[in-house]
Amino acid sequence: MRYYLGLDNGGTSTKAALFDTEGRQIGVEAAATDAITPAPGFVERDMDDMWQDNCRVIRALLEKTGVNSRKIAGIGLCGHGKGLYLWGKDEQPVRRGILSADNRAWKYQMDWRTDGTEKAAFALSCQHVMACQPVALLAWLRDHEPGVLENIKWVFACKDYVRFRLTGEARAEVTDYSGSGLMNLHTKSFDPALLKLFGIEAIASALPPLCNSLEIAGRITAEAAQATGLAEGTPVIGGMFDIDACALAVNVTDEEHICMIAGTWSINEYIRREPVTDGRVLMNSLFCLPEYYLIEESSPTSAGNNEWFIQQLLPELVQEAKAQSKSIYALMNQWAEEFSAADFMPIFLPFLTASNVDPRARAAFIGLNASHSRKHMLRAVYEGIAFSHRHHLEKLLDTRDGHPCRIRLAGGAARSPVWTRIFADVMNCPVETVTADETGALGCSVAVAAALGDYATPTKAAAAMCRLSAPIYPDPEAAKAYDKKYNLYQKAIQCLDDLWPDMQAYIEDGD
Repeated sequence: MRYYLGLDNGGTSTKAALFDTEGRQIGVEAAATDAITPAPGFVERDMDDMWQDNCRVIRALLEKTGVNSRKIAGIGLCGHGKGLYLWGKDEQPVRRGILSADNRAWKYQMDWRTDGTEKAAFALSCQHVMACQPVALLAWLRDHEPGVLENIKWVFACKDYVRFRLTGEARAEVTDYSGSGLMNLHTKSFDPALLKLFGIEAIASALPPLCNSLEIAGRITAEAAQATGLAEGTPVIGGMFDIDACALAVNVTDEEHICMIAGTWSINEYIRREPVTDGRVLMNSLFCLPEYYLIEESSPTSAGNNEWFIQQLLPELVQEAKAQSKSIYALMNQWAEEFSAADFMPIFLPFLTASNVDPRARAAFIGLNASHSRKHMLRAVYEGIAFSHRHHLEKLLDTRDGHPCRIRLAGGAARSPVWTRIFADVMNCPVETVTADETGALGCSVAVAAALGDYATPTKAAAAMCRLSAPIYPDPEAAKAYDKKYNLYQKAIQCLDDLWPDMQAYIEDGD
């Protein structure tokens, strides 16, 4: 029996999962991400701790499943996009890694948008600049941490750093780096003109050689084998941005379907053979299937808000779930199921870490009254997150050239029947989910299977290894009710437009 190992380094957890050649999940182990927030808007992670988390989950997975590591045919990795992981000339991390939820560089995003830098960059990268992209973070480090840029040996994305620790080979895999603002999407290569536009020419020599998703990018070293329990010499493919992996895991291998990922980020995407170059969408990047581009609308406004709600407002429900040996999410779903689309809920703006309207915008519950309980607020969180996805979906549909809206959903919401139903009704569109729990790791395993020749193509591997649920169709009356609520959601955002600059000024200087 041959197995594939998928490693998924996300914004909230590190996971290792084993799959067989038919896509059946054999086992999974996870470790929570220990995020560090040294200042408002800063979200960091110790890079050595991150490596140790990967070692621990791999070793625990091998012990739990009893699978001989020599039966693992290959390894694939995915990780959160954006963010920044710097390896130094002293062969140590330069500083803590920066996660994709980080918003410290928001002023650079706004300045570049108004001074013409973003427009000039878009002509090359086909991307609007985001505060969490490496180009913005590197510019921030240039100005706020002098000397850092000169000490960089390698500029890594999240999963490329982990692969480097596994193989000793520095590679820049194209799905991640093409979403970083560093690559020219027309030439599919790094572009010095982009570095000059952003004022980060100093890191030109620190960009690793490019590789493709399905390329063998290295093999497990003796040191990594000792740390993880993996067999020395096991091939490791280039891997991919986690949103590519999830798209592959839900078998989005043609232009007919939209993939939504309700995780830390609200990811909304589809693939096409040409990028959208007129500025109507946030991001274009290279997809893991080389004939396609990934068309993306995204923001950190999704299920990460749900985790905050659990931590801050549901501590006793967490204890109740433990006492009953139940999942906290199962109890939350029971709460959410007590209401319908027609019930009045507060409007929740899911902007706890950042927003998709103004980088200064903040989260809010609007319309709370004395009759509302935490149950109402929870349902409002579920709905508000779905509304944020719809905000992005509408932009994607504008570029779809008449293709129907058919959604395949991954992430935390996909594991909740009531939330999946809310998504179908809010989007007014059929929604399918994948039966596997770990879609990122599954997508990596699909890629490994194709890279090793176990399937002729990634498309055939995805068709064979991915299992989808029956579609959930929208309820017409619920869809009408959500149209009205969504209009309120949009109006609330518009009414607060003038507040965000004043609030940001108050936060910064108290004046």
